[in-house]
Order: sequence, then structure tokens, then C-alpha cells
Amino acid sequence: MASIPLKKKNRVHPGKRSTTFLGQWSMFLRQFIKHPGMIGSVIPSSQKLVDSMLDGVDWQRTRLFVEYGPGVGTFTRPILDRLHPDATLLAIDLNLDFVAYLEAEIADPRLRIVHGSAADVRRFIKESGYAQADYVLSGIPFSTLPDGVGEAICAETRSVLKDGGAFLVYQYSGYMRRLLSPLFEEIRERVEWRNIPPCRMFVAMKRQILAQAA
Repeated sequence: MASIPLKKKNRVHPGKRSTTFLGQWSMFLRQFIKHPGMIGSVIPSSQKLVDSMLDGVDWQRTRLFVEYGPGVGTFTRPILDRLHPDATLLAIDLNLDFVAYLEAEIADPRLRIVHGSAADVRRFIKESGYAQADYVLSGIPFSTLPDGVGEAICAETRSVLKDGGAFLVYQYSGYMRRLLSPLFEEIRERVEWRNIPPCRMFVAMKRQILAQAA
């Protein structure tokens, strides 16, 4: 699908919201009812989960951060709050309603929102003027994806990460480990209990293994 760049608007602080939390919740709930297989939980992620997922990011060196399935911006806004002034956040979503919502709600020149599949991340990164990403974050419910799609997304994600980059994933089951294990050299997993429901967090690191000299 063709990418949809952010519309030009007057710059506002990335954390500013023109709608109430109730409006976000309403949008999230409507989309969950319409597309339950595309959204991991009926309840948006807690602030504790957001902080736990983002605290390990090296924000000073990050220049391209990619987010799969930004939804109503539960992670998008905190990412922008932390992101370097010269960096870019590329947000990819299959749901046009979420894309339109974020375009209307967040006016930040560092944010680029595209409509499409995470499996096409390589093309979207190239169209954004980058070669590779420092981090990729995903809350896509991988266990509900059609056969082969999750594997394709994970493989493409590894290919676009810089050496030393990380794939950050939050899920409500342990299914994700079987997708990550064949591709990533280092995987850390823990549970954030201060979320409803408790959420598994994965950090999959890309480490290039240098060939031994003969």
C-alpha cells in the first residue's frame, strides 16, 4: 500500500491532546470491536508498561525509531516525549481509522505515519530517507496473524535493524519467543505485572557475529 505522509500542520508539543482520555478510549474500543484480531487487548497499555518498554532505549543515539500498530498513540506520544530533536518516529498501521486519528491528534515534524503492513517496513524506512532503524517497537498480536505473516515481519524487522539495535515487543502470551529465537542472538523476556492483563515484554537484540579468521 502507498505510504501516507504526515500532513503539514502548526507544530505543537508532542504530548498535547486535543481530545479527552475518554475520546481515546472510545476510539480504541470501537476499533477493537471492529477488528479484534488486529488489537491485542480491549484495554490500552498502562503507563507502567509504556515506561518499562521504553526505559532501556538509548534515546541520545537513536535517529530512527519504528512503531508497528500505534493505534491511538499510547506509545507514540511517550516516544516523542523522549525522542531526540533530530530523530524520526516512523509509525506503521494497517488501520486507516487509526492513521487518520493520529494525523489529526499529533502534529510533530518528527512523526511520519504510514498506512500499510509491518512486513513492508524496509520500503517504508527507505521512503523516509533512512537505511536502517535503531529500534522497532511492536504490540501487534502475533499469535492471531495468518500463517507466515508473523515470521515475515520478524525477518524483515531484523533486516532493517542496525547492528546493536533491538526489536521491542509486548504481548499477552509467550508465543513470540518461537518467532524471535531463530532470528535474534540475544532475547530478554520479563513480565510487567502492573498492566491489565499482565504483559510479557521481549527485547530481541541484533548482534552481528563476525566470522572467525581461518
